Amino acid sequence: MRYNLWALYGFPEIWYLPMAEETKRNRWLPRIALIFFALVLIGAGIAPAIGPLLGGSKAPSTPTAGASPDAQKKQLEDQLRGYEAVLQREPENPNALRGVVDAKRGLNDIPGTIAPLEKLVKLNPTMTDYAVLLARTKQYLKDDEGSIQVYRDALKAKPADLQVLGELSQLLVKQDRPEAAIGLLQDTLRDAPKFNQANPGSVDTVAISVLLGRTFANQKRYEESYRVLDTAIKEKPDNFQAYLAKALALKEQGKASDAKPLFEKATSLAPAELKDRIGLLSASPSPAPATAKPEVTKPESAESPETSKAAESQKPGEVKKE
Repeated sequence: MRYNLWALYGFPEIWYLPMAEETKRNRWLPRIALIFFALVLIGAGIAPAIGPLLGGSKAPSTPTAGASPDAQKKQLEDQLRGYEAVLQREPENPNALRGVVDAKRGLNDIPGTIAPLEKLVKLNPTMTDYAVLLARTKQYLKDDEGSIQVYRDALKAKPADLQVLGELSQLLVKQDRPEAAIGLLQDTLRDAPKFNQANPGSVDTVAISVLLGRTFANQKRYEESYRVLDTAIKEKPDNFQAYLAKALALKEQGKASDAKPLFEKATSLAPAELKDRIGLLSASPSPAPATAKPEVTKPESAESPETSKAAESQKPGEVKKE
């Protein structure tokens, strides 16, 4: 199953090799297997559709293959009753909670998955896969503020988690709240020494800087983007993420000749699975330089309320399969 990560920052999708399996406890959640740089550079747009996280599950609630739609529905309904009976005796049984989520998903009762997911998040506050699944479900149901709150709560339990930071910052940008996204990332970088002192190596400052640099570039604040990315390159000169991020920003700005050596450097340092993809990005036509628009001075009394946009997303059953 493939998840179409349309790039929020203006770049095409990218796929990466599946990560190694984690513990048996985590296998129910088929993770989106991407290196973080791919998430924030090329495939940065995390759509709120929940199908990719639920649709690939091998949970026991999967209906019998080849059965008629009515038979599949009955099987799911029977399984749902069974899981709910278990929960009456054991309200915190994780297998039953996951079974309810799978069964309700199979019955297309997406709102019905919220309560068991919330319980799973409460029982596993540092297991961010559950939080991401809950947040994406809320976003699919057009509850963006609820989704944002889930992400913020997850960061309280596990500060500087890259997946949560990436998804939350991207959701804020999609809501036309780039300053909130930038502030989130800057605050995390500011607090990184404290987090790393308490738990050495827990915060990947280069990856967060790359995400911040791409967010600046998305807002056409290129000089700020370059400063952040240059710092990341100095901090970790053998990491291809910042080279690629700066190359993409330069190309966006119409500076293809300046971007070329950085693309080459990123390619030389990148994993073999990504070298061809980076080469395609380097060879693709450069966008036309944006024409500067005159600034419009607003009265001091004018307010600029943040308007939340409902996320356009596909239904879980519409996820592209291979």
